[in-house]
This record gives sequence, C-alpha cells and structure tokens, in this order.
Amino acid sequence: MKSLFTIGLIGLSSFSVFAQTKAKPKQAPVKKPAAAAPAAASTLHFSNLQDSVSYALGINIAQSLKKDIGSDLNTTILVNAMKEAFNNKPQAMDDETLMRVIRTYSEKAKEKEAAGTVKEGQQFLEQNKTKPGVKTTASGLQYLVLKEGTGEKPTAADTAICNYKGSLINGTEFDNSYDRGEPLTIPVGAVIKGWTEGLQLMNKGAKYKFFIPYELAYGLRGAPPTIPGGSALIFEVELLDIKKGK
Repeated sequence: MKSLFTIGLIGLSSFSVFAQTKAKPKQAPVKKPAAAAPAAASTLHFSNLQDSVSYALGINIAQSLKKDIGSDLNTTILVNAMKEAFNNKPQAMDDETLMRVIRTYSEKAKEKEAAGTVKEGQQFLEQNKTKPGVKTTASGLQYLVLKEGTGEKPTAADTAICNYKGSLINGTEFDNSYDRGEPLTIPVGAVIKGWTEGLQLMNKGAKYKFFIPYELAYGLRGAPPTIPGGSALIFEVELLDIKKGK
C-alpha cells in the first residue's frame, strides 16, 4: 500500500512563578534530595578522522541496536564478535545460524513489546464478530457489507482501483484516499493479506468494512510510527474498478 502519513509532535511545557501579595504561612523546611552526580565524560581521545568516525559509528550502532533489538545484550560478547569479524577470525556460527538466531531474538522481542496491543485487538475482534451483519472468514478476517456491488470480483492476479480509509481500533485514522482526492491503484496480490482476501470477496461497485487481525495486517512489526506492532486494523474499502491481470 502507499506510504502512510507520518506526524511528529513535539510538546513543550513551561511554568511561571508569580509573587504573592498575601504572606504565606511558614512551613517546616523540606530537605532537598541530593543532586545526582553528573555523568563522567568519555576519556577517549581522537587523534585523527579515523578515530572520530570509529567512535561515531560505535555510538550509532549501539543506539540502533538498543532501539531495534533491546538493551539486554551481552556487550562483552558483542564487542568481541565485532573484533573477530574485523580481524577475519573464524566465526563460531555459520551465516545461516547467525540469521536464524537474530530472527528468533527479534521476533521474541517484538512479541513482548506488542503483547498489550495484540490483546486489545483480540478482545475487540472477539466482541466485534457478534455484531449484526459482521461475517468472519476461516482466516479470521471480519467484514461488514456496507453496499453490495453488481460487477465481477477481482482475482489475486488483477489490479484493484479503490477508495479507502484506514484506522486503528481506537478510531485513530492513519490513511484516507478520499482526503487525498485520488483512489488507490494496487495489485490485489501485493497488499496485506487482509486486503488480498477481502478484495476478492467484493464485486465491482461494492463497499465493505474490514476488521483485520494483526496477523493479516502488518504483523508484530507494524508500520511505525503510525501503526504499532500487533495492531488490528479497520478499513472501509470501495471497489471502483478492476484491471484484469494477464
């Protein structure tokens, strides 16, 4: 699907202290907590550009790892592994094992981070499937027919032209083709699983509302920063036209 809107918010707060014309009653003095000792400055010294860029890359790599993977890594092993790689030492794991271990760790970290969002989505879908008119497919996709169409249905090999708006289950809207004034043209087989399945249920001219579990949407990764990992999604989709695939 097209890239989603990205909105950054920066909050600033300030306060003012005004003199009081009326004298305040005396209060017992409150002992102030001791100020935290300032963090010690780095003792590293850079004698050339290579030193400086080495430090900059080290900081950058560490910050990226903390953000994407977590801070509970064994930094001693991490640094030693980097030294071995730079010095072309034999690896303790082959490349296939390396990727499998990283993928497994990353998936577990994402599961832990998204657990609350996943639970909220599951509870929402469990309640939603009991509402009048809502149907549930074998995959777990839920849909509500807002308007039936009269034309043919697309296949996974076709291209769909549609208007849509998408939101989180709390009502936060993250994308809207109506507001852009331009419908989306997309191969049916190239979108998230919930769309691929849902579009093939629709006749040309139909308008459906889809309630998509995270497994059929953007998974545990999500689509940061607009869609958190593990999010169930709601889409209203209007199928305007179909371009047949070869």
